[in-house]
Amino acid sequence: MKIAFTTSTGEIIDQHFGQCQSYHIWEVGPNEATFLEAVTVVEQGSDEEDRIAARAKLLSECAIVYTMQIGGPAAAKLVAHKIHPMKTNTEVNLRETVERFQEVLRGTPPPWLRKAMNKDTAPSFMED
Repeated sequence: MKIAFTTSTGEIIDQHFGQCQSYHIWEVGPNEATFLEAVTVVEQGSDEEDRIAARAKLLSECAIVYTMQIGGPAAAKLVAHKIHPMKTNTEVNLRETVERFQEVLRGTPPPWLRKAMNKDTAPSFMED
């Protein structure tokens, strides 16, 4: 599954969701994890709602976003786009976070994570 991280260095999750300039996208599975790309934020619109929507669209292929901080409206917008926000509250090592996440995947993931893992394969009754 694709996971986005808010990082300024590629090594530490140290950015606020709405203030970071780029997101590092990783493909993470139970046994392998690979950095795919860094995607740059291009601000769109003049109000917060438009900026949040543009960021959610930029990350639309991701199932999860790991960030140091995120506001309530931004978190709600991600959830509406079937992207699960994960807030660390402090700076944490990105690779260690990936490794801990892989341990969870190798065990019995909680229901929200199983749903996120099937983000693109599960049918949605809300879509046409």
